[in-house]
Amino acid sequence: MKKIVFFDIDGTLLDHEKKLPSSAKKAIQLLKENGVFVAIATGRAPFMFTNLKKELDIDSYVSFNGQYVVFENEAIYRNPLNELKLESFLQETNANEHPLVFMNELTMKATTKYHPYIETSMGSLLFPHPEEDKSFYVQKEIYQSLLFCKEDEEKFYFENFPEFDFIRWHPYSVDILPKGGSKAEGIKKMIDRLGFELKDVYAFGDGLNDLEMLKAVGTGVAMGNGVPEAKALANLVTTDVSKDGIWNGLKELGLI
Repeated sequence: MKKIVFFDIDGTLLDHEKKLPSSAKKAIQLLKENGVFVAIATGRAPFMFTNLKKELDIDSYVSFNGQYVVFENEAIYRNPLNELKLESFLQETNANEHPLVFMNELTMKATTKYHPYIETSMGSLLFPHPEEDKSFYVQKEIYQSLLFCKEDEEKFYFENFPEFDFIRWHPYSVDILPKGGSKAEGIKKMIDRLGFELKDVYAFGDGLNDLEMLKAVGTGVAMGNGVPEAKALANLVTTDVSKDGIWNGLKELGLI
């Protein structure tokens, strides 16, 4: 029976220093040799993990938390944010002096030339502060936006923009997605394409944006460094990402 494993990137494939442990690379190579299909499921934009895709030789992925799905280098699902809603959202964030970053599959632009929250948040992913382009969202497919504000300051947006979902990923930053968009939805699109059943689908994750995915797949694996909510939903909790978490998890599942 064909099986597929989806891997989150930050805190799952990449360790706390944003490096790929050699044990994880070796495990993925073994998975492929065993005939298991391997894909990425991440909140990142495709341009943010080009090197990782190359290093692991993976060309199928769920990006932007499910909004842009690529199967063997072909985009099979796109779910952009509504441009008019994004425009009214931008008006509110401007009034509250909360900057945004707009992202499509190729690049990202900020609504301001410089903001410390943007620099700190993007820096945690080892990315520089994006260039300014306030109208980047106009007549483009924006799959994810990032809102920069302190914790609890996003409550106003939750209440006033029900057409969006909000997931905090950093003390200063929140992902903005189309309502109901998640890694789980993106995974469903890919496995429909492959003809797999959910029971043959595995996923490894650690964060709040992994909860739907861990719940939806046949076997959800939380990293030892994962948030408590992820561990509570998972079928298996493996070791920390920096302590061979991928290798140990796949070993315990009998996939390698």
